[in-house]
Amino acid sequence: MGGKDYYKILGVAREAGDDDIKKAYRKMALKYHPDKNKSKGAEEKFKEISEAYEVLSDKEKRAIFDKYGEEGLKGGSGPASGGGSGGNFKWTYHGDPNATFQSFFGGEDPFKIFMNFGGPGSSGGRGGQHIFSTSTGGDPMDVDDDFGFPGFGMPGMPRMPGMQSAGKRQDPSVHHDLRVSLEDINRGCTKRMKISRQVLNPDGRCKKTEDKVLEINVKPGWKAGTKITFPKEGDQSPNRIPADIVFTLKDKPHQYFQRDGSNLHYKAKVSLKQALVGTTLRVPSINGGTMSVACNEIIKPNSTKRVSGEGLPLPKQPSRKGDMIVNFDIVFPDYLNKSTKEVISDCLP
Repeated sequence: MGGKDYYKILGVAREAGDDDIKKAYRKMALKYHPDKNKSKGAEEKFKEISEAYEVLSDKEKRAIFDKYGEEGLKGGSGPASGGGSGGNFKWTYHGDPNATFQSFFGGEDPFKIFMNFGGPGSSGGRGGQHIFSTSTGGDPMDVDDDFGFPGFGMPGMPRMPGMQSAGKRQDPSVHHDLRVSLEDINRGCTKRMKISRQVLNPDGRCKKTEDKVLEINVKPGWKAGTKITFPKEGDQSPNRIPADIVFTLKDKPHQYFQRDGSNLHYKAKVSLKQALVGTTLRVPSINGGTMSVACNEIIKPNSTKRVSGEGLPLPKQPSRKGDMIVNFDIVFPDYLNKSTKEVISDCLP
């Protein structure tokens, strides 16, 4: 079996009991916590220790690791790929050793506790403040098939007996894009987003995965960048407040239009002849079908034509609409014969 040796990382034997694993984690986590240990490599060591503890303190994960190693545990071989019993088990470390640390000590500051005994925290400072990247709450999947990411969550972590949950902190907000077509922005729509998250069982351990559908009512004219927040819908943990789930509205690319606020831009190709003598264009409408746009004036390079009321609804006044702005792309001929040049020369000043 290749990959990491979690027993070696924690410095315990393979037959070590739960108490031995807890003692080893406590000792090494206090030693290598980046708030106390500023030496090179301490942060990475702290992360490895946390990952090892999360595996070896969980009977199911430990059994998979003992049989298949890190690759089997994380779905690279073994049960996740059909290499043995265990179904489709697949675990990914959530990447936040600080969350493991705070959960282990029940939300208390262990350095403050040890200060009274001349321990590792006697030099001052507050533990549990080092910031690491984390992903909680799971990636969403749009029930309407507009959002195709599988859900995932942060594994639960045990709470130490006798510890209090004072000073709970909220996990960082989890952000996801909500991509919406311009047609849906024009008329408004409802998006149903499915998330998978970890929730607490009655015994206080976060071991159950729950699917939940979050409903978003997209109002006509909403601007790109609009944020929709679902408070505390992230993964549950014994000693943390669940993260807020935040969706940010983004425009889906459109075949014809680009939007600028409530205005829509459309690029129309016209020939040199049409640019000089005038033409009537058939321009697509965001409401469906096409509309006639008369261009009787000379169309100059980089010129535009504004069609009032054919854009998107104004967010605060949906009964009013922005404009359609037609941008012209004049197509010049690649070649003119002599007689044509003479005619144009006679006609133009």
